[in-house]
Amino acid sequence: MSAARRGFASDNNAGVHPRIMRAIEAANAGHAVAYGDDAFTSAALEKFREHFGEQVDVHFVFGGTGANVLGLKSMTKPHQAIICTTLAHINVDECGAPENFTGCKLLTVETGDGKLTPDHVKSCLHGLGDQHHVQPKVVSISQATELGTVYTPLEIEKLAQCAHDAGLLLHMDGARIANAAAHLNVSLKALTLEAGVDALSFGGTKNGMMYGEAVVFFNRDLARDFKFIRKQGMQLASKMRFISAQFAALLSDGLWLETASHANRMARLLAAEIERIPQLKITRPTQANAVFVRLPKRSIPLMQREYFFYVWDEEASEVRLIASFDTTEDDIGDFVALLKRVLD
Repeated sequence: MSAARRGFASDNNAGVHPRIMRAIEAANAGHAVAYGDDAFTSAALEKFREHFGEQVDVHFVFGGTGANVLGLKSMTKPHQAIICTTLAHINVDECGAPENFTGCKLLTVETGDGKLTPDHVKSCLHGLGDQHHVQPKVVSISQATELGTVYTPLEIEKLAQCAHDAGLLLHMDGARIANAAAHLNVSLKALTLEAGVDALSFGGTKNGMMYGEAVVFFNRDLARDFKFIRKQGMQLASKMRFISAQFAALLSDGLWLETASHANRMARLLAAEIERIPQLKITRPTQANAVFVRLPKRSIPLMQREYFFYVWDEEASEVRLIASFDTTEDDIGDFVALLKRVLD
């Protein structure tokens, strides 16, 4: 079966970067001790320390929901609450898993740009100490956000300060943190350790890996029981070397930045080409690798016959287009050409 054409539905739909595929193949030679006690995992953990700091505690899991849920479980007790936006992945796209596994209530805040502010957090700090109310414990942000917007290091620092002043912790869903860092031209450490983040879900799947995410603890006290939480959460890989080898490759020789920068650049090009079409309107800032555009309703099913993509807001006729590490200028040219024909 031939591979489907490259589209713009999600960076999850992209294949595996050739350098990462070669790393998987190299890890496939011979035997290695299971459950992470292998040289590939040791090498990957060293790469994480290079990028995030010597003191980080890192644990690999299969996917993003597992990383978010188990990271949050390590930070909370069931009578506590997690503050996030209404659009947060943990609120919308994880089938209630955060609430199911942590026992915590999600306190959601409506925002215009997908980003939390200290004022948003403060609006949730009520009923503290009252046994009749859940107790806020974690602020969870997405970087980049579900609207493709990006938190600056200063914005994260202010959120962390607000959270810590109130006795809360700061969690980051970093499924696309590489795209955020590429957009801002800053290090991964600048967006996390140096800004006051306590725990991070670090994404690999959306940035060229086959599968695998990492839970990164900057506050090592939170990781004390994580190996047990991971096992109970069914996220402990026996053949962990195949996740580890991917991360070692992704975090070597600037590959993570190369892939994310390319995806961002392709998103900007796509947005620029769409902006040249008078009937269309870009609805959100194109900061990471997502483009949001309002299409005429009649054109959406016609485009989807050739290209699969998601309708973000059906009432507003707003769709989301995602560029990936393997998106090409020809892909964009073909998509825009079809769009023009459909609109004629």
